[in-house]
Amino acid sequence: MEKKFVVTIGREFGTGGRQIATELAKELGVELYDKGLLKQLEERYDMSQEDIDKVKGMKKSWWFETVSQDLYNDEEFIVRSLAEKESCVILGRTGFHIFRDNPNAFKVFLIADKAFRRDKVARRLNINEGSADLLIDKVDEARENFTNTFSGKSRYDARNYDLVLNVAGLEPKQIAQFIAECVRERIGI
Repeated sequence: MEKKFVVTIGREFGTGGRQIATELAKELGVELYDKGLLKQLEERYDMSQEDIDKVKGMKKSWWFETVSQDLYNDEEFIVRSLAEKESCVILGRTGFHIFRDNPNAFKVFLIADKAFRRDKVARRLNINEGSADLLIDKVDEARENFTNTFSGKSRYDARNYDLVLNVAGLEPKQIAQFIAECVRERIGI
């Protein structure tokens, strides 16, 4: 029987995390699960994915506490269930925390300098650099608020991960191949 494993990818906004995770899943021959897998939450709460992301990025309030805790618990259940059934790559979703005690989990965090991320976001969204900076700050803050609220940790704490990688100037496929090799070595697949 083949050993099941899970690779979690956390990232700063603008690092190309989705593309890297897609390449990594191909390289490892497994499925990639990201916010798209959460259609179940959209249906259950009658909210769009954008609304769910807004709730998760909010600062604490009484409404936030009730709704977001339910969302998080459901999301965690879905993510854990997927990883129990098959090897996979999980993009975001506080995977580093959800799988913190799983010996077959490999947790990655992608970083890059602000200039690299600004350029990538500005080109991808066809916006100016100032708007890209604002968006980067907004998304990174929302992700940090969410992570801190539900894990009690900062997503920037390198101790949460097996690998923290500065991706500036590297090609997504090259990064994915490197991560895949690290996963194979560490987990023994």
